Amino acid sequence: MRLKLALTGALTAAALFAGAPSAEAQQKTITLCWAAWDPANALVELSKDFTAATGVNMRFEFVPWPNFADRMLNELNSRGRLCDLLIGDSQWIGGAAENGHYVKLNDFFQREGISMNDFMPATVTGYAEWPKGTPNYYALPAMGDALGWTYRKDWFARPELRAEFRTRFNRDLEAPKTMAELRDIAQFFQNRMIDGRRVYGAAIFTERGSEGITMGVNNALYTHGFRYQDPAKPYSMEGFVNSPGAVAGLEYYRDLFKCCTPPGYSNAYMQEGLDAFKSGQVAMQMNWFAFFPGLFKDPQVGGDRIGFFVNPGQTAKGSQLGGQGISVVAHSPNRTEALQYIKWFANADVQRKWWSLGGYSCHKAVLNAPDFKASAPFAADFLEAMGQVVDFWAEPSYAQLLLAMQKRVHDYVVADQGTAKQALDLLIADWTKVFKEDGKIN
Repeated sequence: MRLKLALTGALTAAALFAGAPSAEAQQKTITLCWAAWDPANALVELSKDFTAATGVNMRFEFVPWPNFADRMLNELNSRGRLCDLLIGDSQWIGGAAENGHYVKLNDFFQREGISMNDFMPATVTGYAEWPKGTPNYYALPAMGDALGWTYRKDWFARPELRAEFRTRFNRDLEAPKTMAELRDIAQFFQNRMIDGRRVYGAAIFTERGSEGITMGVNNALYTHGFRYQDPAKPYSMEGFVNSPGAVAGLEYYRDLFKCCTPPGYSNAYMQEGLDAFKSGQVAMQMNWFAFFPGLFKDPQVGGDRIGFFVNPGQTAKGSQLGGQGISVVAHSPNRTEALQYIKWFANADVQRKWWSLGGYSCHKAVLNAPDFKASAPFAADFLEAMGQVVDFWAEPSYAQLLLAMQKRVHDYVVADQGTAKQALDLLIADWTKVFKEDGKIN
């Protein structure tokens, strides 16, 4: 489905830059590095306008998600010159800023009239700022993303299933509004025969090796009251990371895994969820909004067969922040041209086209447009999700913090080790050790 935000009257790409491209510019090529996925393909198409406007050619280095972090962080840490521009994960911003890998953009933004007030606040905090809560910018919000859910709208609409569900739960079979409702629906579909085939309740994230189970379990933790730290005392985690609500959220996620996932689903992340949903295995799937345009177009499960919903609340609301900002790599020999790309990409008309091609703009001119919510079947849910996002630690030592959480929650949820409270207590001990080593706490 082509998205309907009008480009009528928009400035042409060439109008962003006065004058014809110079001969020197025409000979320049810059490389943009990102993960290999559908939005990257949309960016290739969009960037043709940049080359037409400036004469600067674009090369792209797209790395599959399982290898993306290792490849790009190694490139930064070795001060390599592969990438002039990098669309890096939100958690990298602290380390990249403090280690001098990203160009600080404040002076450039001021000189070019680029205002962070033009972008959604959550994306500025999540993708651009370091330290958090300060007006110090090392990226431009590029690809908004959050955790959302898809469901088999065609299954939910079957009269016989709706009648059975109403008898059993005394409410209609609709997209869930709470985590408790989501679990009821998942249990309802678990091991059910539909069209002669056994199906299951939900595909959720359980992968241990990189970030998967953390990115999944956080959506249950946030909605049950988990907080990373005392808002009045940074890095003080006791009573927040392991609060009664946080314990209940972790127990919920384990219960959902045990009751309602496909067999053998103990090491699953984005691709496994997409495969389960596309193959008709599951009634619901958690995944990133970035994949929803492609799912809507899928000939087997898309169109009228698919529905979307925001991560349901429970005692609180919250969705795991995904997405990335675009940064100029400090080691680039083509900094002038890379900054030129940032200036071009920040323009509201370019951002409108970015959304129309399948990218997720963070620009208020796009997201606050009167017709945005009707521009795609998942647009309204995306906007709601971006208003309730929470991000993981963006500390320079985020990788150690992430691996600790991966271990603790996977050990409890999947491997049946200990209790939820013990897992969260151990996580506080792990994180405290990291912050002590970093000199953040005594």
